[in-house]
Parts: sequence; C-alpha cells; structure tokens
Amino acid sequence: MKTIRTILLAGAMLLSANAFAQQYGPQDEGRRFNDGSKVVCKNVEVQRSSKDSNRILGTATGAVVGGLLGNQVGKGNGKKVATVGGAVAGGLIGRKVQGDAQEKKGDRVVERRCERVYR
Repeated sequence: MKTIRTILLAGAMLLSANAFAQQYGPQDEGRRFNDGSKVVCKNVEVQRSSKDSNRILGTATGAVVGGLLGNQVGKGNGKKVATVGGAVAGGLIGRKVQGDAQEKKGDRVVERRCERVYR
C-alpha cells in the first residue's frame, strides 16, 4: 500500500511539473535570463492535414482482417491463439500501411518553434 502511494505521489509531482512548464514563442526570441540561458527559435517542418493521426482506421481494419485469417488456422486453443496473434499482427501492419500512405499524401508546413537553451 505504501508503495502505491509513493508511485501515485511521484506521478502527481511529475504531472504538476509539466503543467507549469514555460512555453516560449517567436516574440521571446533572443530573450536572456540571469542564469545565462536564452530563448532560441528554429524553423521546423511539420506534417499537417492528417485527419486520422492516430491511424485508428488502419489499425482496426488490419486487426479484423488478421483475426479472420488467424481464425482459419489450427484447432481448439491453437485456433484462439492464432486468432489473437493474427489480430495483433494485422493491427500493426494496418497501422504501418496507413501511416505510410498518410506520409506520402500529407502537407508539410514550416513552423517556428522556440525553446530555452542552457549554455
């Protein structure tokens, strides 16, 4: 019980630290701080226009097809294992196929991103 409380407390502390993280924009570029750090901005190429960024459709379709194909193999418990294995493998393959297709079709946009650099 004590271990669970410790883990929960550590997780809460980690989340709260990220919640208050400072974000910088192009208007802060060149800003210097007392500790010698400064804000540096860079142009980064980012993919936009992906309607299904989590690739849910490809994963689900692949899992269904893989499960159906796996169900054709074996008997008894072996058939169940083959069905689950086929579903997992099909889901991974479907996700990869959809990701590759989205990458070819996706629009690339240049975005300006800024971060605090410690030197």
